[in-house]
Amino acid sequence: MNLAPDSAGSRSSLLRPAELTAEASLPAPGPHTEAELAALIGLLTAGRTRARTVCLGHSRDEASRTAARAFTEAWCALPGRVVLAVVDWPEHAASWLRPARRLTAQQPDVWVIAAAGTGWAQLARRLRHSTDWAPARTYGFASLAQEHTVALAGHGTLDGVRGAGADGSYWEIGDGSLTSFRSRRR
Repeated sequence: MNLAPDSAGSRSSLLRPAELTAEASLPAPGPHTEAELAALIGLLTAGRTRARTVCLGHSRDEASRTAARAFTEAWCALPGRVVLAVVDWPEHAASWLRPARRLTAQQPDVWVIAAAGTGWAQLARRLRHSTDWAPARTYGFASLAQEHTVALAGHGTLDGVRGAGADGSYWEIGDGSLTSFRSRRR
């Protein structure tokens, strides 16, 4: 992971100013689609995953907040499914430790993320650096499926994160790169 030294000389999860200049190329999250939401719920309820408890994280832009609300409603409508915590964060923060700790304070089966790229990259860096967060137990909306976000987070930080595309397709991050699939991989 490419962590920059902070003013105390230790490693920091904050992105360097040069890395943040590239954020202009990151698109803002678009509205989620019904196909995307259905595919995401499908990932969490089928196969080996069969999650019951979720901690949900989202950035504060309107599209991410709306996706988080839609996910919560759909998830809680399923028998025996619970959202343990909902955590939000700004796109830019002085410290990512508080939202990272709030997101990992519970013991969920999985984490679900709806977020803009820059804030998610920084939060993911802090999650890897300071908590017991497991990327392989993390699922996301289409807004997370951006090569630039994977690069900003640092090689290996997001390896194992999976999610749904706006068209109902699937994606996963492995070995520092993003791969998309038409159907769910077993």
